[in-house]
Amino acid sequence: MSKNDRTGNLDADHRALDDDLTARAFIDQTRRIAATLREALVETVRDGLFTRTETEVIGGYLDALKASMDALAMKYLVANRIEGPLQRQLTIDIHESGFPVWQEIAQTAADAAQAGAELARTPDAVAIKDDMIRQIVSQLSIPTRLQYALSQRYYYETLAKGGLFWPQMHPQGYWLSGADGKRRRWLLHWAVYDSQLNVPVLYLMDVDDTGRRGLTDDPKRWPEVRAHLLAQSVAGLQLVTIAQGFDRDFDTLHPHRLRRITLGPAYSGGFTTQEGPIRRVLEDAGAPSGQDWAMAMTIEDLQSERATMESSGFFGVTERQIFRLDPLNQHGAGQGASSATRLLVLPQRPYQALAALDPPGFRNIRKYVPGPDGRVTSYR
Repeated sequence: MSKNDRTGNLDADHRALDDDLTARAFIDQTRRIAATLREALVETVRDGLFTRTETEVIGGYLDALKASMDALAMKYLVANRIEGPLQRQLTIDIHESGFPVWQEIAQTAADAAQAGAELARTPDAVAIKDDMIRQIVSQLSIPTRLQYALSQRYYYETLAKGGLFWPQMHPQGYWLSGADGKRRRWLLHWAVYDSQLNVPVLYLMDVDDTGRRGLTDDPKRWPEVRAHLLAQSVAGLQLVTIAQGFDRDFDTLHPHRLRRITLGPAYSGGFTTQEGPIRRVLEDAGAPSGQDWAMAMTIEDLQSERATMESSGFFGVTERQIFRLDPLNQHGAGQGASSATRLLVLPQRPYQALAALDPPGFRNIRKYVPGPDGRVTSYR
């Protein structure tokens, strides 16, 4: 069932944060979640979910997400206090997401394209601050519009630095092994900010390369591969559909493993609407603002079971992958994957409430809990 079907009105899932303090609290919380996820990645290596290389890749996307929050923090710092057409409010998805709606991320991408021109035609921060001091001293009034101008200046400076999470994060290749005529192995990774779910979604693909040139140096294959993977980055597509299509379209590339990592939803007592046990957990925890959240993460994993040789053209043969799906339709096979793993990252108070409540559906989910020193510990 789509979100539209569930609510009857997509806007019912959205909430405009019409108060500066509320918007800042939401952004601070999202930054805190991204930082906690970064620490949790260390434990995922210990738990065998990811390699260190993969956590470096995933950590880069988390840093990009945090940079996007930094930009939105500046954009909406005083925007709600401005009267007239400049007044704007941060809109978030309060149901099954807990992140800003896709339109917010898309707008930062559009603004980034014009950041250079915008910065060139506006006074720098020093000049704006001088004007603020003059207004305070001479008029004895709060320079709200100048504060707004300064915040927008900082917003565009953040965009100009780059490194944000965009609606589409184009595929990149990380060379893993193989040289001197041997098969090269790549870790291809890319991401999207899903426009329906309003959450970041990451993709990791292990690929063997039998082409004459390395994939990322090949001007013929690499652009086509990147376009193909981005076009297939739709949450509704099963992993097996994506992997088989890639395997079929590129004879010299052999996908051995494909994972889709969905970051979210991020449940929060102060900002989102919960259903089921997680609502009871957050209520029982009674945690202070900034500690009353729980972030879910889903890892769908599709692995190749074996390879077969098939005819290609009149005289050639090519390798095709046979992917493993659970015949009992468990552990993700129903979603076209070999397995699916769900994680939960949450502060100590909600974790204690979850442990006390012990809902059956959460017993086999691995939990990652940050301690007072910031180090994250995992619990089954």
